[in-house]
Amino acid sequence: MANDPLSFLAKLSNLSCCLEQRQAGSENENQWAMEIFDVAIVGGGPTGSSCAASCALAGLHTLVLERERFPREKVCGDCLNPSCWPVLERLGLTQRVCDLPHSKLTSVEFIAIDGHKVIVDLPTGEDCELSIKRSLFDDLLLKRARDLGVHVREETTVTALSHSSAEKARLVLDVPQGRGYNALQPEWKIETSSGKSFLAQVLVGADGRNSTVARLRNFLPRPARERVALQAHIPLPRNFGKRIVLQFLREGYSGQAPVNETELNLCLVGRPPTISRLRQWAQRHFEIPADQPWRTITPLTRAPVPCANENLLFIGDAARVVEPFTGEGIYYALRSGELAAAAIAKIISGKDPQFALREFARASAEMYQGRLWINRLARAAVLSPRIGSLFVRAARINPSILKLLTTKIVRSSPVG
Repeated sequence: MANDPLSFLAKLSNLSCCLEQRQAGSENENQWAMEIFDVAIVGGGPTGSSCAASCALAGLHTLVLERERFPREKVCGDCLNPSCWPVLERLGLTQRVCDLPHSKLTSVEFIAIDGHKVIVDLPTGEDCELSIKRSLFDDLLLKRARDLGVHVREETTVTALSHSSAEKARLVLDVPQGRGYNALQPEWKIETSSGKSFLAQVLVGADGRNSTVARLRNFLPRPARERVALQAHIPLPRNFGKRIVLQFLREGYSGQAPVNETELNLCLVGRPPTISRLRQWAQRHFEIPADQPWRTITPLTRAPVPCANENLLFIGDAARVVEPFTGEGIYYALRSGELAAAAIAKIISGKDPQFALREFARASAEMYQGRLWINRLARAAVLSPRIGSLFVRAARINPSILKLLTTKIVRSSPVG
């Protein structure tokens, strides 16, 4: 009966239980969201995942905030040069990377505007260069970080950052002891588009060339929009082989590499007024349809951001932008993440933070030494197309120059 007092009381009791459960769930969610992390990393690509996994291996309480949902594609040359293998080995990922669909690359072919070519052999065997689609590689790295205990929040955009002094933080928070905090207080509050906020002692910007962290903290330099890049995966041409091609053209340059048995990573870089002509060249040269979808990225050049700023670190492209198609970028991502994790572990353990940050900055600078020549060549090839071709023609006369420079890219750096 509708007016039965017992029935009314039963419904009221059920409603009360539902409200209590919802309130308990909300409290648990808020408690998790406001949990104090040793380190919060913005960006879940190879840079952020490498840093997060390395932090977790060091016993740090780690959070990753990623704007997108993985797997997803990324504008890149898709190449892992041999320098990457020591880092991947320390992350326990060597075999799992090799198990992904890939191509083993045997040479780099430089092609001048007039068609002259220079071919440089790449290392073979266990230290070979691989090409792997970023959708697969990045997803594997992020899963590894999660498996190691990293808290990962995908589809989460950072909207605001606030930095608190230790004294202010001490008034509102009771920091858990016995977890390696060493009486440090949370210094960063990270607000997100979902309405959830997170607290961390150290913040890492690993969110790429257009870093939200750098922008929110007024570190992001004015970009140089002198060039634009396009990238697509297309059917692998017959008899393409296992080579990387860096082809200089009047409108810019093209990078090409097979990523598996059926697909070719095709990249185009030019000025905004010439990029449409480059796309038309690709349509003719590779017989691809006019409606081929392309991914794009800009800027390809901007001033570096200081990598160490108190308890805020920048790594990967967030710190220094490199050419996306020259085979170097993933190494810089992996290694800078590892270097940052080592510095953060020292800071959280109570060691001198200034010394740790100076060592991190020094090691980061050393990582790039002798390796940025191809970035300068690639930029010059777009802004002054004949320069790239003259370089290739000179290398035909003295191939040892090009071989020496290529060796600098694929060599491994010592562990810091």
